[in-house]
This record gives sequence, structure tokens and C-alpha cells, in this order.
Amino acid sequence: MLFPRFIDAVSRRAGLPHEQAADVARAVLQTMAERVTGRPTDDLAGRLPDDLDGYLSGAGTGTDAASGPAGPAEFLRRVGERAGVDEATARRGTGAVFATLREAVTVAEFREMVARLPTRADGAVQPLPPTYDG
Repeated sequence: MLFPRFIDAVSRRAGLPHEQAADVARAVLQTMAERVTGRPTDDLAGRLPDDLDGYLSGAGTGTDAASGPAGPAEFLRRVGERAGVDEATARRGTGAVFATLREAVTVAEFREMVARLPTRADGAVQPLPPTYDG
């Protein structure tokens, strides 16, 4: 998937302007790169649009040295801070990025990526995408 198509999909899903969708996508991927556990993120990064794959390169440690493991609220706070958006926009944008990533990679690659994110005690992946009533 090309970068413009990726951002268009995030923009449409989250109801965000194109520039803001790009900022949120970059923020989500940077925050994910800090949080993934296990193997380096380079294997997934190679399957993302060229303008996005750099945000996942390098080894993930699963923790940030300054703050320790991050739960969903901290993940969304960091996304919001990086993208310069409020919490509600960060939540919508994060859900849109995860949904778009699901389309950009294979099922196996997406499952591997999600399996490497921190989980809650009940096994739910952090951060949880927003729920939609409808």
C-alpha cells in the first residue's frame, strides 16, 4: 500500500483531515516501535509504505526506560502528544491506524504485530481500538 493511500484510509476511517491523519499515523507507529516486545520491528516495517516504515525500524523493548511499560491510556497520551491532538482524536486515529495496518499486511503479519504489543492481565492487547456503536 502506498503512503498516500494509507493516509487516505486513516483519514477516512477516523474522520480526520489528511495532514492530521498523517501526524497521527506517524505518532502511532513511533509509539508502537517503543512498545513492541520480542524481535526487532524491521520485519513488519519492510511491508509498510516507504514513508511509514522508518517509524517501526529498530528493536522494540516493550518498555520505555523513563516510564516503564505503558498501558492504553499512556499509549494514547503519547500518540496525542506526538501528533498534537486531544485524547479523543488520538483514540479515533489509533483505531483507524490499526484497521488500516490490518489491510496493509497479511493476516499472519498483523497477528504477529499485535501479539508483540503489551497486554493486560486478561490478555487483551493494549491499546484497545475504540468501539463503535451501530
